[in-house]
Amino acid sequence: MKIGFIGCGKMGSALIQGVLAAKLSEPREVTVHDRVAEPAEVLGTESGIRVAASNSEVAEASDIVVLCVKPDDAIPALVGAARELEGKLLVSIVAGVTIAALEEATGKDCFVVRVMPNTAVLVQKGASAYAVGAGVSEKDAEIVSRIFSSVGHAYRVNETLLDAVTGLSGSGPAYVYLFIEALADGGVQMGLPRELALSLAVQTAGGAAEMVSQTMMHPAVLREMVTSPGGTTIAGLAELERAGMRSAVMNAVRAATLRARELGR
Repeated sequence: MKIGFIGCGKMGSALIQGVLAAKLSEPREVTVHDRVAEPAEVLGTESGIRVAASNSEVAEASDIVVLCVKPDDAIPALVGAARELEGKLLVSIVAGVTIAALEEATGKDCFVVRVMPNTAVLVQKGASAYAVGAGVSEKDAEIVSRIFSSVGHAYRVNETLLDAVTGLSGSGPAYVYLFIEALADGGVQMGLPRELALSLAVQTAGGAAEMVSQTMMHPAVLREMVTSPGGTTIAGLAELERAGMRSAVMNAVRAATLRARELGR
């Protein structure tokens, strides 16, 4: 399929590499433009994709256009390519910019899907949720699912839920990184070498997540399985509960969700 990318920062580059790795498109079918020329040129040289001179050239060469720019740059990037986007599928990963705003910028003849991925797409472990606008066919929705499934997992939701998705999985990697950092610091505090503490923390967090994924058991059940009466784990859990870890994480998701709503206004 002929797919174009407006913007090729870390997220855009990861999606391009995912599309090529999954063989959804051949390199000659992928076109990219970035207002900073060097990243696009480097990616073009490395992967064989086509580097365009403008956003309108990307839209003209593509059946599907993926918008991967900062929120303030989204509407200006589309206005200049509105004519070439007519009848095309526009997929936006821009945080806070609604389907209605994207449709207004491009005209009603452009079909819009809004996606919230997270940075784990860089290692093909992303969690992405997408919402479709008016007139988007099931075939096009399936194409979007295939694109984002090539770099992780993709879930279809109503647009009203995308801000909550942003608060949970969009911002969530940062919460997990903070936990891993704190877990390693705890090991260092108790005498472990820094490198060993970090390696143990990373493997512990990743292994626990994989246990949930593979067993599909509720996290509370898995937690109880490693919590012996009067043991070390319950002593540690008691401290986490005393410090309000559960409510702190829930409040972090809420705060990030509310901020995403503010950005969309």
